[in-house]
Amino acid sequence: MKTLINEQQLREGVDRLAKELRSHYDGRPLTIVGVLIGSVVFLADLIRRIDLPLRLELVQARSYRAGSTRPGPLVLNIDLLSSDIRGRDVLLVDDIFDTGNTLWELVPQIDELGPTSVRTAVLLRKEGRCEVDLQPDHVAFEIPNVFVVGYGLDYQDSYRNLPYVAELEPSEILEPIP
Repeated sequence: MKTLINEQQLREGVDRLAKELRSHYDGRPLTIVGVLIGSVVFLADLIRRIDLPLRLELVQARSYRAGSTRPGPLVLNIDLLSSDIRGRDVLLVDDIFDTGNTLWELVPQIDELGPTSVRTAVLLRKEGRCEVDLQPDHVAFEIPNVFVVGYGLDYQDSYRNLPYVAELEPSEILEPIP
C-alpha cells in the first residue's frame, strides 16, 4: 500500500473545499446530502468546517460488490432523505468521482424533489475514468487512475478507518472468481 494523500494534506484539502463552499453559498442555508457509505469520514470533517446554517441528509449508492475493483450496476436509495429539500440549496457530497455514474444518476433524482439548486462536491476525482457528461462542481483532490482506500473508502469492507488515502498495490487486490 502506498500513501497518496497524507493526513495533513487531507486536512488542508478539506479546509480549502470548506472555504470554497462558504464563499459560494455566502451565508445561505444549505442541505448537505452525503452519499453512503464511503463519504462518511469526509462528510463529518467537511460539515465541521462549514460555518453555514445547514441540514444533513443521507442517500445510499452502491456499485462495487463482492470485493470487486470494477463498478457493477448502480443501486440508489434516496428514500433515506428524512426532510423536504424543496426550495433549499442542496450539496451532494461523495467520496470519489470515478466513472461519474453515481452523480449522473443521483443529481436528476434529487432535482426532481424541487430544490433551489443542486451542486456536487467530491473528495477525489480520478483522472481519465469519466463516462458521463458531468463533472463535480467542487473537488478537493485529483488522483491518478488507481484503486484507493482509506478516509472512508474501502476494499472488501476494510481500510475505511485509515486516516489517509492510499493506493492498493495490484498484489493486494484479489478479484473474485466469476
